[in-house]
Amino acid sequence: MSTEVGGNLSEYVEEQFLNQVINYVDQIYQKFGAPEKVYGLENREKIQEYQQKATFAEMKLMPVVIRHMGTGRCQEVLQRMRDYLLSSQVEIQTSKAVEAIITEEDVAKGVVTEDGNYFYARWVVVAPGREGAEWLASEARHLKIDMAVNPVDIGMRVELPAAIMEPLTQTFYEAKFIYYSRTFEDKIRTFCMNPYGEVVLENVNGVISVNGHTHAYKKTDNTNFALLVSKTFTEPFKEPIAYGKYVASLANLLGGGVIIQRLGDLLDGKRSTPERLKKGLTVPTLSKATPGDLSLVYPYRHLVAIVEMLKAMDKVVPGVFSRYTLLYGVEVKFYSSRLALTKELETRVKNLFAVGDGAGVTRGLAQASASGVVAARAILDRI
Repeated sequence: MSTEVGGNLSEYVEEQFLNQVINYVDQIYQKFGAPEKVYGLENREKIQEYQQKATFAEMKLMPVVIRHMGTGRCQEVLQRMRDYLLSSQVEIQTSKAVEAIITEEDVAKGVVTEDGNYFYARWVVVAPGREGAEWLASEARHLKIDMAVNPVDIGMRVELPAAIMEPLTQTFYEAKFIYYSRTFEDKIRTFCMNPYGEVVLENVNGVISVNGHTHAYKKTDNTNFALLVSKTFTEPFKEPIAYGKYVASLANLLGGGVIIQRLGDLLDGKRSTPERLKKGLTVPTLSKATPGDLSLVYPYRHLVAIVEMLKAMDKVVPGVFSRYTLLYGVEVKFYSSRLALTKELETRVKNLFAVGDGAGVTRGLAQASASGVVAARAILDRI
């Protein structure tokens, strides 16, 4: 629940207003079943102690307030929201893939679906999420909406015993570390930390990548988190989403999906095998990952950056840089094309608004939800 992480909305609206909207969004989630407990407000002494350790390790640790819903509880919250909307006479249609946005003289008029259905409207809000980022970029080019190329985030999912991370996760739940590689000065950050969680597969238009969950009701013995390397490309390259998919597809090609490797094997230049994994202290929560060699998948500078950050994290949380730490690849975030938007999140096409991760303005639940509220309030003002 922060204006600093999870998106760039503070570049569109004033920070004070954004804080108000995030708090408003948080109240709605609580109303529909999010738990009361929040992390990151208690034990200020401990927070400062960890921040000091991070500074000595050349990292920045950003304390943020987090309310954890859990994957299972999130489904329940969304179901209650859906039921509420249906009871309020709101029509919801799912499995209706939108093919194109309908416009007339640069004014949005509605959408047409792949099965030929037309939906007309005075205002259109597009929120296709990360999976729909590539489609939205294509529509933006068609509608002549300017786009900025965001950094592409490519990295790994790291898994290790929860006991190692517990002192940290009890204080922060999700610790936000930022580090700049000594070798290349690329930015690396932790993302989506899941105490007692599991590693899962993600299918984005046929490309298999990796992600992580923490469930509200069932726990594992492991904690996982992502390490993402941010890379901004210069002219003439303008296809960061395609680049991310290409790296992920290399793992699919070599391993039939996601590849898993022990950190010790990576450092020794050896591929992991089922036999080597069995000797480790960390039991994988993702059984469908193929033991292999991630150095055949990642660009050199990405590998160097990730190893450097794991070493730095070990100075703050001893045990992270263990030969038994598991690495899964590839994790990639598809929010790399950022549409040109007004402070109301409206495009140059009148009455067409773009919100959420797919529009490249957010990358977390709180700010994604807040962006929808910003657009909705702008529409209400016009009504």
